[in-house]
Amino acid sequence: MIIPQYILLHRQILEIDKDKTMSTTKQNAPFRADIVGSFLRPVALKEARSKFLSGQISAEELKQAENDEIVKLVRKQKEAGLKVATDGEFRRSYWHLDFFWGFKGVEHNVLPQGYIFHDEETRADSARLCGKIGFNPEHPFLAHFCFLKDIVGDDVVPRQTIPAPAQFYAELVRGENQRAVAEFYPDKEELFRDICAAYRSTILAFYDLGCRNIQLDDCTWGMLGDRNFWKLMTEANYSIEELQQDYLRLNNGAIENLPDDLTVTTHVCRGNYHSTWAASGGYETVAEKLFGEENVEAYYLEFDTERAGGFEPLRFVPLHKKVVLGLITSKFPQLEDKEYIKQRIAEASRYVSLDRLYLSPQCGFASTEEGNILTEEEQWEKIALVRTIAEEVWG
Repeated sequence: MIIPQYILLHRQILEIDKDKTMSTTKQNAPFRADIVGSFLRPVALKEARSKFLSGQISAEELKQAENDEIVKLVRKQKEAGLKVATDGEFRRSYWHLDFFWGFKGVEHNVLPQGYIFHDEETRADSARLCGKIGFNPEHPFLAHFCFLKDIVGDDVVPRQTIPAPAQFYAELVRGENQRAVAEFYPDKEELFRDICAAYRSTILAFYDLGCRNIQLDDCTWGMLGDRNFWKLMTEANYSIEELQQDYLRLNNGAIENLPDDLTVTTHVCRGNYHSTWAASGGYETVAEKLFGEENVEAYYLEFDTERAGGFEPLRFVPLHKKVVLGLITSKFPQLEDKEYIKQRIAEASRYVSLDRLYLSPQCGFASTEEGNILTEEEQWEKIALVRTIAEEVWG
């Protein structure tokens, strides 16, 4: 396998700094005041992307605009007192599809219908197989992480968010995409092996670049609680039990035998697009499998509305795992009442001890480049509220 020069360079840096890296083992995530990852795209970035698509600027000029805005974003995350920083997913159009398109054997396609959200339909982009799935040493996200790590400094953790393997599988079997799966993978076991192998190699490539915190974003578990949503998406009967086993095999297979100082967490929600949602239903249907058997170290969980159900399913979270309560909505600008959120944290602590609880928005602020319906100023007010509550609850 040909290893890109930027990976070789970072490997040399990591060897020099190995002792320092190991001394921070497992301080990578989560944090009392945390985030999910995506941020509203600034006007300058939206304008640059529009100019690029219309041929007014080059790819290099777009990249420079992205670089400039990511530098500003990292500075704002630090000023907000966060201990972790992301690139806001500023280089992506979608939280998940851009990552899928980076694998070998995957192509960008457009389906007859987008994702169906409450009162809205998204753009119809998708990811379809055009060959066997494989790790791509030139996956663009690797260079993206290099840039993030180079600018964050030593005082915050650079986090890499990627869609979960289960989410990848769900996209590959969505609608007309199933025909390509049948063509290239008549054997489901081979499909699962290749997905896990491609993911694991990609995660290890991030690790070689200095990444110590991977977050797997995953709507599949959240959707399983809403039977109507899955009937609409699959247009067929399905078995919740079988899907849970498939998701566990994929997610666990991709993250097995990783380095000890790499923290892998997961974020579960019910859809986040332009301040709308895709599914309703609590965690009870999936809690025993998701919390008890998925081999991640922490769960970032949507809990901002009644659609996510109560905290009772948290009784299945083992003592060695942590839970980040997504109690602050990223969908709307209105600020939550501090005392009410504190009360909710206290309720959750009946099932998971307070020392294993953390706080964040329920999702990112822009899962797609459209973003949610609030301003950048209101977005940062939400982050400030998370930090204030966390300080008052945990000190």
